[in-house]
Amino acid sequence: MTDPVLRPFDQSLPMALMRAREATMRRFRPILSAHDLTEQQWRVLRALDQTAEALDVGDVAEATCLLGPSLSRILSNLEQRGLIRRRTDKHDQRKSLASLTAKGRRLVARIAPLSEEQYADLESIVGTDDLYRLFDLLERLIDTAPNADHESHELKESA
Repeated sequence: MTDPVLRPFDQSLPMALMRAREATMRRFRPILSAHDLTEQQWRVLRALDQTAEALDVGDVAEATCLLGPSLSRILSNLEQRGLIRRRTDKHDQRKSLASLTAKGRRLVARIAPLSEEQYADLESIVGTDDLYRLFDLLERLIDTAPNADHESHELKESA
C-alpha cells in the first residue's frame, strides 16, 4: 500500500485560512488593544450588539466560536467592567442570558467607525466585489462542514 501524497503545505486550506485570519486581525488588534479588549471579547460584544434582546449564552458561544469555559471567563470579565449584563431566563431557569449594557453599546459605537475604516481599506485593496465574493465562498465552505453533533455520534458508533 502506498502512502497518499499530501498537497503542498502552501495549498493547505486550513493553513491558508489561518494565515488570512492572522493578516486580517493585524488590522483590527491595535483598535481593540487601544480599547482594552481582546479579539474574543470583541466577538462577544459584536454578537450582543446585533440585537436589543438578551441572547442565550449557548447562542453567543455558537455565534462567536467560543467554547463554554472560555466564554464564561469572557462574560465574567465583561460583566465586571459593566459592559454586559447576565441573568437567568425567566422561562427556563437552566438558561443564562446576556445583553449589552448602555456602556457596552457606547463602546461598540466608539469602535465601529474604526473597524469600518479597516473594512473600507480592505475593500480598496481587494475590491468590494471580491470581498463580498470571499464572504459568499466562506459561507459555502462553512455550509459543507459536517454537523458537530452528527460527527460525534458517528465517532461514538465507530468506537
